[in-house]
Amino acid sequence: MAEELRALELNGTWTFSTLPPGKKPVDCKWIYKIMRYADGPVERYKARLVAKGFTQVEGIDFNETFAPVAKLVTVRCFLAVSIVKKWEIHQMDVHNAFLQSDLHEEVYIPIP
Repeated sequence: MAEELRALELNGTWTFSTLPPGKKPVDCKWIYKIMRYADGPVERYKARLVAKGFTQVEGIDFNETFAPVAKLVTVRCFLAVSIVKKWEIHQMDVHNAFLQSDLHEEVYIPIP
């Protein structure tokens, strides 16, 4: 959890402020997961801070939602092209990835 907090701070994910009148915070919680090697032993313990977005109302708290997940057909297509082109493929696990672009809206969460 300390590693995730440090990554969030180093990335400039948030700034501390007072909740303005008329705004409501989006609650958040920590999700914990045990990451294991392929043969079973524990590699590391992973913590992720997630927003409880289900408390928001469309049109008031947000306008659009996106799921940053690759479709299986895209992955298969990439693998097929890689085989034809004889590209070398590497699998990797990124510990802290900040893949989303900057928000233009203001989002308030309680201090985790």
